[in-house]
Amino acid sequence: MPMPFAAVRTLLERAVAEKAFPAAVIEVGQRTSPLWREAYGRLTYEPDSAAARDDTVFDLASLTKVIATASLVMRDVERGALGLDDHLGMHLPAWRDAGREAVTLRDLLAHCSGLPGHLPFFRQHEGRAPFEAAICATALEYPPRSRSIYSDLGFMLLGFVLERETPLAARFDTFKAWVSAAEDLQFHPPGAWRRRTAPTQQDPWRGRLLVAEVDDENAWALGGAAGHAGLFGTVAAVGAFARHLLQVLDGRVGAFRRETLEDFVARRTDVPGSSRALAWDTMLPTSSCGARLSPRAFGHTGFTGTSLWIDPDRAIYVVLLTNRVYPDRKNDAIARVRPAVHDAVVDALS
Repeated sequence: MPMPFAAVRTLLERAVAEKAFPAAVIEVGQRTSPLWREAYGRLTYEPDSAAARDDTVFDLASLTKVIATASLVMRDVERGALGLDDHLGMHLPAWRDAGREAVTLRDLLAHCSGLPGHLPFFRQHEGRAPFEAAICATALEYPPRSRSIYSDLGFMLLGFVLERETPLAARFDTFKAWVSAAEDLQFHPPGAWRRRTAPTQQDPWRGRLLVAEVDDENAWALGGAAGHAGLFGTVAAVGAFARHLLQVLDGRVGAFRRETLEDFVARRTDVPGSSRALAWDTMLPTSSCGARLSPRAFGHTGFTGTSLWIDPDRAIYVVLLTNRVYPDRKNDAIARVRPAVHDAVVDALS
């Protein structure tokens, strides 16, 4: 291990020992290559469990929103198939009740549409059509653009908009060709991945330990691939995606134009009290990225214990993947681990 990251290593070893999560893999990199990658712990807390490795697969949870959904929206915006200021009703006719007609795709991306954050639709519904009807009939909690509430529901709808002709998983597989070394990013992980996939929770609803099966119940009821969750991947594959974004921001040819990506990662200033960009979150000293990344840093977390933060001013990224929800979701110790890790990474590189 490179000595500059000794403090980060100590933090993650301590977090595993204190059972913040059983397994963790971290990658720190720059525009052109990784700088450091290391795995910690075992896939579960059982002493005979397999050790985590740098090719361990994790349920990426809400990193799906930025890696898959936002990327596909950017591609469609650039080819003219979608407009960020399109009213949602143009694409989903069931979105038609009074008070919601002005909601745009941009509002869904910025979590300011008025929709609540989460509802357990999986208890009564299965498949796109029932979910779409239920979400479109859900009462808004606040006037659109008056505030921001992080909403899985909005990203489910974005997934439906993207699936006009082709399923989301197939569309993402096509997109991956733009990102070298991203093969290990996939909806519906194949059976060959199971042995190297970190388990998530012992799910009371499904009655089994979830391994290579999406942890989010709504995504599961939607077939395992949705706009808000469902993507699986390795730290190296997420790191490859991060490098691609840094290269696009540096002016290189990529999956989308620099100005499109800059629009998506810039904080939306017209929504009171919000730190959100389009799909992405932005740097606050109190956030998961700690206090030392630059003001232009952008990133996202995933409920299962994953995170990706990218700092274009420092030209670095940090991917931290864990399965903190094993064996259940009560453990939130990762909340104190994430900012400490990011601060230690910046200190090491400084």
